Amino acid sequence: QVQLAESGGGLVQAGGSLRLSCAASGGTFRHYPMGWFRQAVGKEREFVAAISGWSGGNTRYTDSVKGRFTISRDNAKNTVYLQMNSLKPGDTAVYYCAARRETYYSGRSYLNEGEYDYWGQGTQVTVSS
Repeated sequence: QVQLAESGGGLVQAGGSLRLSCAASGGTFRHYPMGWFRQAVGKEREFVAAISGWSGGNTRYTDSVKGRFTISRDNAKNTVYLQMNSLKPGDTAVYYCAARRETYYSGRSYLNEGEYDYWGQGTQVTVSS
């Protein structure tokens, strides 16, 4: 099965940037749709961004991060990224990487937690004001 490991979180001032990485190992990656979710203290885990497999031509974002965050993938490195710019205190959360197991490329991206099969342990992002 696929194992996912997030990295790149940290403390940043409002307006700053971070790039999160999610390294996949232990199985097929390049055709798996991938997603980023986050969970703030006292809140449910929420969808942030998603990308389809292979070339990643299908990307989607939650409204609160559109124009600020960019999801991308590098299949040669078995890695998906979340570039986060213009960070706000409201972005403070633990960020999780997720992968959906698909036998073959679907071309789809997914918004719901229940549509993913594999999850990383999360990386903390804290944005100070």
